[in-house]
Amino acid sequence: MSRPQGLKKLGPVGRRAVNVSAERSFSTGFLAPGSELPLVVRPEVRDLDAARWAALNRETLGRELLRHGALLFRGFDVRTVEEFERFIKALSDELLQYSYGSTPRTRIGGAVYTSTEYPADQSIPLHNEMSYASDWPMKLWFLCLKAAARGGSTPIADSRKVFRRISPRVRERFAERGVMYVRNYGDGVDLPWPQVFGTTSREEVEAYCLGAGIEFEWRGGGRLRTRQTCQAVAVHPTLGEPVWFNQAHLFHVSSLGAAAGASLLEEFGEAGLPRNAFYGDGAPIEAEALEEIRAAYEREKVSFDWQERDVLMLDNMLVAHGREPFEGPRRVVVGMGESCR
Repeated sequence: MSRPQGLKKLGPVGRRAVNVSAERSFSTGFLAPGSELPLVVRPEVRDLDAARWAALNRETLGRELLRHGALLFRGFDVRTVEEFERFIKALSDELLQYSYGSTPRTRIGGAVYTSTEYPADQSIPLHNEMSYASDWPMKLWFLCLKAAARGGSTPIADSRKVFRRISPRVRERFAERGVMYVRNYGDGVDLPWPQVFGTTSREEVEAYCLGAGIEFEWRGGGRLRTRQTCQAVAVHPTLGEPVWFNQAHLFHVSSLGAAAGASLLEEFGEAGLPRNAFYGDGAPIEAEALEEIRAAYEREKVSFDWQERDVLMLDNMLVAHGREPFEGPRRVVVGMGESCR
């Protein structure tokens, strides 16, 4: 598989020692000279209880996460979903369920889910988790249980740098108007609404929508349409820095490609598309603006090959993530924590 233009090839890790205590020490480094994304964290002792170690070093790791946005824990030997959940709980007081999701996932234990279940030959564009909503997880964790034979990386990008790469004209337009997401659930194309909202009760769906500021419309055949206008730019609550924080480029029908987009438009019409994005006032988003946004993500994309038992921790507002196509079996699981509204 050819490497997309602008993808940064990462090399060997350099290390710097950080002594936490006589019993617990670790080293940190980077995957390429001059790059600070992600910070690689390696244990300096053998037979480490990863969750206990994480709890002991929680404050230090929290500071490093704010500084870099992404931590890659390599060599900590996290083998199972249960060990992964213990590791997450050591670093976060609040684990979240995946509700009001936009992609197919399967819950596999506690608050751990499969990564997005899209066909292996398709890529998933860089995005911040649930940035199409009015509340989202502040932290994400990924565990690689099985690395693909070829491809399958989880590329990441600094959302602050993406923001700065987008022209002031486009940034200001989005910041002032926001992004409206329109979703039509079901019809055998996108997710059915009971799966998205985790209930078969219309009353519970309506209560959720009212609480989240989502407009809803029940249509014939038990179908549902929703509209929600959310932020395009957000400010990190701790650092006070602006980040590009929306999924306009992913929800917009153009993300499907010309042929697939034209086919869906012909079948459903614009109002009936499974999902689409507009400016917050309902006006269409210009093609050139979307192309500029996608190019900004591509320019900032950093990729690395998974090693089995790697754990990747992200500040979801500081760092976007995606997925590259792959061949062979691949199993990456996900946890989310700390709701932000």
